[in-house]
Amino acid sequence: MKGRTDRRIRLLLVVLLVAFGLALGRAVWLQALHAAPLAQLARDQHRQTVVLPASRGTIYDRTGTPLAVGEQATTVYADPRRIRDARRAAQIAGRVLGIKPAALVARLSDRSKGFVYIARKADPEKAARLAARKVQGLGFYREERRVYPQRSVGAQVLGYAGVDNRGLEGVESALDRVLMGASGSQIIVKDPIGRAIEIVSSTPAREGRDVYLTLDHNLQANAEAVLSETVQRWHAKAATAVVLNPKTGAILAMASAPTYDANRFAEIASRDRERTKNRVVTDTYEPGSTFKVVTISAALSEAIVTPQTTFDLPYSIEVADRVIHDSHERGTERMSVAQILWQSSNVGTVTIARRLGPARLAAWIDRFGFGHGTGLAFPGESSGIVLPEAQWSGSTIGNVPIGQGIAVTGLQMAGAYATVANGGMWVQPHLVDRVADGPTTKPKHRRVLSRKVARTMSRLLVGVVDTEGGTGSLAAVPGYHVAGKTGTAQKPIPGGYSTSKYVASFVGFVPATKPRLVILVMVDEPRDAIWGGVVAAPAFQSIAQFALQYLEVPPDAPLTVP
Repeated sequence: MKGRTDRRIRLLLVVLLVAFGLALGRAVWLQALHAAPLAQLARDQHRQTVVLPASRGTIYDRTGTPLAVGEQATTVYADPRRIRDARRAAQIAGRVLGIKPAALVARLSDRSKGFVYIARKADPEKAARLAARKVQGLGFYREERRVYPQRSVGAQVLGYAGVDNRGLEGVESALDRVLMGASGSQIIVKDPIGRAIEIVSSTPAREGRDVYLTLDHNLQANAEAVLSETVQRWHAKAATAVVLNPKTGAILAMASAPTYDANRFAEIASRDRERTKNRVVTDTYEPGSTFKVVTISAALSEAIVTPQTTFDLPYSIEVADRVIHDSHERGTERMSVAQILWQSSNVGTVTIARRLGPARLAAWIDRFGFGHGTGLAFPGESSGIVLPEAQWSGSTIGNVPIGQGIAVTGLQMAGAYATVANGGMWVQPHLVDRVADGPTTKPKHRRVLSRKVARTMSRLLVGVVDTEGGTGSLAAVPGYHVAGKTGTAQKPIPGGYSTSKYVASFVGFVPATKPRLVILVMVDEPRDAIWGGVVAAPAFQSIAQFALQYLEVPPDAPLTVP
């Protein structure tokens, strides 16, 4: 009996020694070999890194009026594993936040997830009311949401910042790195039940910088209103307008119609992507007769003609395999270069272009900047479509001089007329005046025309509006000399040109004797009337008259009457 007891005691002692040895080995293994990783794990269980989001910079217009701002919001989330009754929690949250409870039940019932969104960037007052209900498993944190207080004003220019406050379209996208700043962070220590008890370290957020645009929200709103009326009046597909300062290159308005509320960008873009585009820079069109300013300027610069040079012009002429004719049937007439421009004679313009020749005309088209981006740095800006001179056919010299077979953007066309208005000096159009308190933008510039040719072209363009028989009489502004040109262009289709779809346009500057504004209006597919002088010129007149009064520009023809 005693021997059996001794054996049991020895066996127990061996078991204890083995257990002690295993425990000792485990302790050595943990402390010697895995001490650092386990210590890090312990720290991580009690530490948390919290991201401190940066506020996005505000976008202002030239007057200091905010166009895009950050507004405080509250994001509501949930930990489904801590929710006892998903249906009841969904009903409470849905009623307070204005969300259908059925849409929340599935999310709140999924216990495989520890985090689900209930409402991203919700109204902070509603979120506060929900927090007061103390529903277990719901959490809240502050975020910033992007708001566009002017709603539709400048919507296509401003673009959109998404739910993560990253710029996705327009100026918001182009200047995203400037506007968004950089997030900061905090490392906090939590107690066993998850409450923050200490901030170990903190890196502050670098706030986004504010941006001041050259746009004027009053001029922009007026241009949009005029375009909207024009689209409705002529049952047009769309319309665009640019208001530009020719001396500085500052874009005061850049409008498209139809427009939309920028606060509803995602909703509108999903249904009608075309509506959200800034057509002034992204879309191209054949300019028609407004392009004749390039042809005539080139011929004057090359001393091939003067304004008084005359030609005997039939109603139509043949150019290779094409027949070019004027817009209205007539007999053979003797016209001066000035009259060719005033009456927008296609035959006369092509006759001048043939004297100029393809090589020199192509060089002047390039010199004016067509076929190249303006340098605006706007997302999706088109360079236009210009066929290299080496690829011209025999009929090209009959098409391009009158604005066919070439595609331009509205901003390029406005820039060409700004060159004439500015004494022959092209100034790069720009939208950004300055960033925060930094220096104002200094745009590039280059000489395109001599001052003499620019002055001559200005006088000729005044005649388009002021002269009896000129095509732009409806663009006249009482008290001011207006210089400009009408354009009516058939829209190209596969194999030729449409006989029912046109682009009507007018481009000009005012006051002609001391230009302050260059204004372009383009109307896409008007009905009932197609002529630029009928459809687009009155819109130019409305935009110009408002802008001249708003900017308090003194008249340069005070004796003129409507």
